[in-house]
Amino acid sequence: MSESPEPIKNPQIKFTQLFINNEYVDSLSGKTFPTINPSSGEKICDVSEGDKEDVDKAVEAAKKAFKPGSKWRTMDASNRGRLLYKMADLLERDIAYLASLETFDSGKLFDDSVGDMQECISCLRYYAGWADKVHGKTIPADGPYFVYTRHEPVGVVGAITPWNFPLAMACCKLAPALACGNVVILKPAEQTPLTALYAASLFKEAGFPPGVVNVIPGYGPTAGAGITHHMGIDKVSFTGSTEVGRLIQSASANSNLKRVTLELGGKSPNIVLADCDLDIAVEVAHQALFFNQGQVCCAASRTFVQDSIYDEFVK
Repeated sequence: MSESPEPIKNPQIKFTQLFINNEYVDSLSGKTFPTINPSSGEKICDVSEGDKEDVDKAVEAAKKAFKPGSKWRTMDASNRGRLLYKMADLLERDIAYLASLETFDSGKLFDDSVGDMQECISCLRYYAGWADKVHGKTIPADGPYFVYTRHEPVGVVGAITPWNFPLAMACCKLAPALACGNVVILKPAEQTPLTALYAASLFKEAGFPPGVVNVIPGYGPTAGAGITHHMGIDKVSFTGSTEVGRLIQSASANSNLKRVTLELGGKSPNIVLADCDLDIAVEVAHQALFFNQGQVCCAASRTFVQDSIYDEFVK
């Protein structure tokens, strides 16, 4: 990875529309919503507001990309990996712009945004290497039988991401899904849609076929619910609150029993024992809670300290 880039002050906003079938389009309703710079409270721009009907359109594009005989379904797994490597290279090329845009839209420190982009790049390269290594087994069996397992992509995946690590969480969901041959509809958090919308253009530039990656910014009760209740979506991956996680689990049960992966809020503990390096333990406990302004779903919000060092630790 190259050395840390310099920030771009007031990065130009290049994409604000929905991304469906490798094209930027207005929402069918024509509605938009503002995205705000939280460091100043000022509006950055207006973004197209996706709704259930836009999700329907994205699902149609995704299902076409996933149908038997399509370019994506017949692509060699090694070539899927090459596309992910190419996507990582493009993120690395544009890291200064993406990190600046992430800071502009989310309010996090620029150095933290750079770290997030480096995580995105590493994540894409990791799963690129896995693309042609996902396989089943042959299983010995008594009698004249040949027994084997074969791994197949799930199909259309809905990915719903939070506002605290906008592009990093998107890549954590997109990379494994794409490596395994799925197609994805991504709904970024309404507070932080800009880096996902820009990254969509890089998926197209990298050579992903139309319909493989779609991005629908919008609100949870409309765009999000459009994904979680959709009969044409086979799996949902969600990172966010426990309250919304319950709604998604229910939506799965009430629709097509789609597979669900939920990463929800937690109360993660630190455990500090008497034989530790106390100075390091105190520093790590502080960092584990307050990293990213404490906006982390696994933030270490509890600390258990062995009684013999408790007073010294607190001091």
